[in-house]
Amino acid sequence: SLLQLLSNVLLWDGIVPEDTVRDLGLRKLLNRYLLLNLLNTPPGPDNIEKCNKVVACFPERWFRDLQSGSTLPELLNLCQHLLQ
Repeated sequence: SLLQLLSNVLLWDGIVPEDTVRDLGLRKLLNRYLLLNLLNTPPGPDNIEKCNKVVACFPERWFRDLQSGSTLPELLNLCQHLLQ
């Protein structure tokens, strides 16, 4: 249900100011609740599937102007989890 809520919040991108969407979606939902669930899921196919679903929610335009190898500051914890 958190993933569905994240997906719905991120759909507001372009309608509501981007800072508001990123604050609610990434800082609050992803980093406070969803990431905790991902960190407690044992490594394996289930965790990979969950991570793929989370990443699929992010608007592509947020990443267009980033340099190669960089990410949004709000996604650093998720990136570290993915690298592990």
